Amino acid sequence: MQPIWDVLAEVADPEIPAVSVVELGIVRDVSEERVVITPTYSGCPATLFIEQSIRAALDAAGYRGTAIQTVISPPWTTEWITPEGREKLRRYGIAPPEPSGEVHCPQCGSAEVEEVSRFGSTPCKSQWRCRDCLEPFDRFKCH
Repeated sequence: MQPIWDVLAEVADPEIPAVSVVELGIVRDVSEERVVITPTYSGCPATLFIEQSIRAALDAAGYRGTAIQTVISPPWTTEWITPEGREKLRRYGIAPPEPSGEVHCPQCGSAEVEEVSRFGSTPCKSQWRCRDCLEPFDRFKCH
């Protein structure tokens, strides 16, 4: 259902508006009957807003009969973030999780970074600092 995927690709994540819910991997499956989503973690406070935003986009595009189903199993993983989503996160100033496990400053690209706090601006991110440019930044928690 490419037309529905295209509609959902325009729905921005409410906490990181530079990326869509598709690019973050929140949208898991699409058919004309339903859209399956998985929040970045089971207690995500933005889940209801994401559902409402998806509903509004579907309705505006003429897909009023398409249901939205939220599932938490299997849990969302950072592996579901698309390559485009990773690049957009980086440009937005958030270090995306890398398959290698390395962390690079999204401002200057340095690997000389340190975790400041396991808790960042949202529960799915942690706070880091670059030792080279001294800029603080969020990093998606890998899970």
